[in-house]
Amino acid sequence: MPERSFETSEAVHELLDVFGSLDTSFLHGDRAVADDQQVLEGYKWMFSILQVALDCYVWADADNPRFVDIVGPYKKWGGDNADAYYQYAPIDPTRTYRVRGRRGDAAYLSLTVYGGPRDGRYSERIVGTVNDRDNFVIGPDGIFELMLGPDRPSGWDGPFLALEADSVVAITRDYLEDPVRGTRCSWHIEALDRPARRCEDDADLAARFRAAATWVRDQANMVPLGLGEPNHIDEPYPVQKVTFGWAAGDAAYAMGSYDLEPGTALVVRGRSPECAFWNLCLWNQFMHTFNYDYERCTINGSQVVYEPDGSWTVVVAHEDPGHPNWLSTCGHPRGRLWFRWFYPADTPDAPTTEVVALGDVPAGP
Repeated sequence: MPERSFETSEAVHELLDVFGSLDTSFLHGDRAVADDQQVLEGYKWMFSILQVALDCYVWADADNPRFVDIVGPYKKWGGDNADAYYQYAPIDPTRTYRVRGRRGDAAYLSLTVYGGPRDGRYSERIVGTVNDRDNFVIGPDGIFELMLGPDRPSGWDGPFLALEADSVVAITRDYLEDPVRGTRCSWHIEALDRPARRCEDDADLAARFRAAATWVRDQANMVPLGLGEPNHIDEPYPVQKVTFGWAAGDAAYAMGSYDLEPGTALVVRGRSPECAFWNLCLWNQFMHTFNYDYERCTINGSQVVYEPDGSWTVVVAHEDPGHPNWLSTCGHPRGRLWFRWFYPADTPDAPTTEVVALGDVPAGP
């Protein structure tokens, strides 16, 4: 029997080689993380991004797509948070798709189409966004429907997002004020012009595995994050007209960090503009949230207890200071703080920070 060879075999081993070296960046060199818990979380992060790479590049089928979860309590990477569900579907810009769903208890929901290369490199721009604030039509029963395609389908006068030649992916966002007891939005996508059959092709599958390797490699190049100036929050940046990767096109963000000794607390004060939703999350240097199944390490605008003037104070500390807006560090001596405000009326002012002894934390409202 003649020996068989497959291009896919070479591509699979390339992915395995990339994956096998991921821990080098956080164990050695300038980006090595400084505490043992983050090292262990780094190993879990490795498998999260591998899982996402396989879902988004190896299994995904733009001819007949489905939405799949790309973040969650057991899939942490890229800026996840406790309040949101994100789903991914691949896009072929020559096809026409119908998207249907039911809102559930979403405080904010959107669908964004991104454009860029198809070889696993991150998306380069936003093609278009529809959200529940200005261009969704949601019925009284919570049902909605929209169309994606190169041209508006004949006879369709509902929400439509035009696909451009480099459209590669659709990402949904579903934010809940009560993510534990709330009902998430349901999303369904179908190609109206899908082929009747699909068979695997060696060259195509090899390209998919190479795209997965590229995506994993690029994710690893972004982290571990540096910690920046300790106990400080940078100036928020406004809703972006140009974005990189799969960032939202209708949100403002701010990043900061904490580095706290035992018995101290970081007091963060600010005021949020009118917006659809906002939250603050504590991250490790791999851009994933601490374990919110056990302790509160994220807080959103509906959970915050506000001051009488509408401002808020959030306290980051290793131990409970008795403040209603306490965020636990979950045993991490240092980490990142990440704010997001969806559909803000204005760019937020930078929150202020102050390190105090745990006993000097101000009383709550």
